[in-house]
Amino acid sequence: MSIFHSLNTSASALTAQRLRMDVISSNMANIDSTRGKMVDGEWEPYRRKMVSFQPREGQFSTMLNLAMGTSRHGGVGEGVKISGIKEDTETPLKLVFDPTHPDANEEGYVQMPNVDPLREMIDLMSATRSYEANVTVLNANKAMLMKALEIGK
Repeated sequence: MSIFHSLNTSASALTAQRLRMDVISSNMANIDSTRGKMVDGEWEPYRRKMVSFQPREGQFSTMLNLAMGTSRHGGVGEGVKISGIKEDTETPLKLVFDPTHPDANEEGYVQMPNVDPLREMIDLMSATRSYEANVTVLNANKAMLMKALEIGK
């Protein structure tokens, strides 16, 4: 395990959580967007987006050494990576009665995005706490490395 392994792991988590906060901000900004994308010549409302993560896998040699029991890391992870940003197709769009809206159907209902502000705020708080925890880990690692450099004086 290199001296920078823990810093790289924390950095990957910081990057992932920052993207998650950006996607949540995009969801909140589009909470009233009835024209998210064009499908078959008609506008479809914005759909909530979600970020999915997965563990970052090491190189073949790392996996081989781990399988043989000669790993230098002792099974320590390699960090996290973003596996994708997906639209939430399971949560239905909201129908709001507003016959004056330009996107209202014949009955006067408008399809609104499936973005729930409460859910987004909870996700944002979770991402913020994870980001702060990783900053704390990064600062602790940095402090340990600085102390290690002082030993050589």
